[in-house]
Amino acid sequence: MTIDEAIRETEVPSVVADGQGMITYVNARFEAVFGWSKDEIVGKSLTIIIPRTLHDAHHLGFSRFLVTGKPTLLGQALSLRSVTRDGREFDAEHFIVAEQRDGQWAFAATIRPLR
Repeated sequence: MTIDEAIRETEVPSVVADGQGMITYVNARFEAVFGWSKDEIVGKSLTIIIPRTLHDAHHLGFSRFLVTGKPTLLGQALSLRSVTRDGREFDAEHFIVAEQRDGQWAFAATIRPLR
């Protein structure tokens, strides 16, 4: 999957973030599943959809990748928890990719709820 493919995704929630971890795009399916509108969530930190108990691990992995450029979790299906706007946590399969765009890292993920 590429970032452009994540943007074109319609069946599965997808989110795009910049190299600072700020959300730059969500699709309509993301809005339906997570309860956030694009206007409400674009510009917010990715941590808004990550359970608080995983924030430290997220920051560590994100920072490590930005420093080394070497992925450890990218490009593979990951079973992780996510958080909706109303605070409900759910299990989901995340598939995360990173690309250099105009000399900066950008990230995209599809987040398929597991029910």
